[in-house]
Amino acid sequence: MKQLTMPSFGADMATGIIAQWKVQPGDKVQKGDIVASIDTMKGLIDMEVFDDGVINKLLAAEGEDIEVGQPIAQLTLADEPRSATEAPKHPQAPLGQKSISAPKDKHQSRNPSAPRVDLASDSDRFPEDNEVAGRRRISPAARQKAAELAIDWRQLQTGSGPQGAIVLDDIMTMAKASTGEAHYPEADSSQQMREAIAAVVSRSKRDIPHYYLQQDIQLDNALAWLAEYNQGRTMDERMLLSALLYCAIAKALPSFPQFNGFYLQGRYQAQELVHLGNAISLHGGGLMVAAIHHAQQLNPAQMMLKLRDQVLRAREGGLRMSEMQDATITVSNLGDRGTDSMQSIIFPPQVAIVALGRQRCVPWVVDEQVSIAHIVTVSLAADHRVSDGHAGARLLNKIDHLLQNPELLI
Repeated sequence: MKQLTMPSFGADMATGIIAQWKVQPGDKVQKGDIVASIDTMKGLIDMEVFDDGVINKLLAAEGEDIEVGQPIAQLTLADEPRSATEAPKHPQAPLGQKSISAPKDKHQSRNPSAPRVDLASDSDRFPEDNEVAGRRRISPAARQKAAELAIDWRQLQTGSGPQGAIVLDDIMTMAKASTGEAHYPEADSSQQMREAIAAVVSRSKRDIPHYYLQQDIQLDNALAWLAEYNQGRTMDERMLLSALLYCAIAKALPSFPQFNGFYLQGRYQAQELVHLGNAISLHGGGLMVAAIHHAQQLNPAQMMLKLRDQVLRAREGGLRMSEMQDATITVSNLGDRGTDSMQSIIFPPQVAIVALGRQRCVPWVVDEQVSIAHIVTVSLAADHRVSDGHAGARLLNKIDHLLQNPELLI
């Protein structure tokens, strides 16, 4: 038997809410299947399983706020003997929730515009299962009303429902007790995310000995290659410069493993594969880092498709759990916001972050001759416990070499 726990989608996440179960006890699942949608400050994220097996039991209710690492379901592994006492296929929905049929395609991400489970049911039912006792719980109806009114129900230490659960009456009481101030849900959520991000970066700056390097890289060869590639293509088919930049970073990293990995439990763990963390700004404020898997194997056209798809899903709530957990290094690109350069803060447990500025024209001297060149400033922040400036400079030079010879990125 394996316990499925509330996953962490970043160092700034402390709890998550089960927005919707995609499975029921008795359902067979395969590695990669989506079993639940998790509601976080960053939006809805699809939770996958990493083993074949059968869902034995759900330990958390929809709408329940659960700490990272706490059990939410039990999975009987495919190679594990099944007990005769296990739940039958599609029993009555557990934990007092309405019965929900499993989707036909478990690999399909949840569409935010699709009909949602009725979280605003007139009933306020709660699990009586001892395995979830002690968690702070809120009914679906109360949770939805709190979201509508932008009320922070977490301020309540206990509610008036079963076992201290928060029910709709508690939320309405909080609303009446307010002074009539206007509530802005998006602003409140954004502020919570901002505070969480601030806590993470403060800890990173305190605990990680950062060092910084930056290098101006000429882009004329890359832009000429890009113009030739885009010729005759529609707007939807055209490639942006960012695809070349991300490709160059990803293909340079295998030669410099001291920048691609995690610092955990007092030691560095280099990673063979490059899962490039793409820092994405969200419409409501804040940001998230989603991994582009096996980035060193992608050509520029494939990288462009990945970037477009990932940004769209991040802002619409369609990212998968695996994308949120295993980025080995992060790239932060503020060039499209007009920033010449930036000095970023490492996102732990990673040990490096690369920042990209805007493409700009500057006087450029080659062989004592001044000309106009297009450049970009590439900055590196790295962990001095793992690498030093000499290695960092070599990494930036490698990125420069690939951009001077964009045919090497194919």
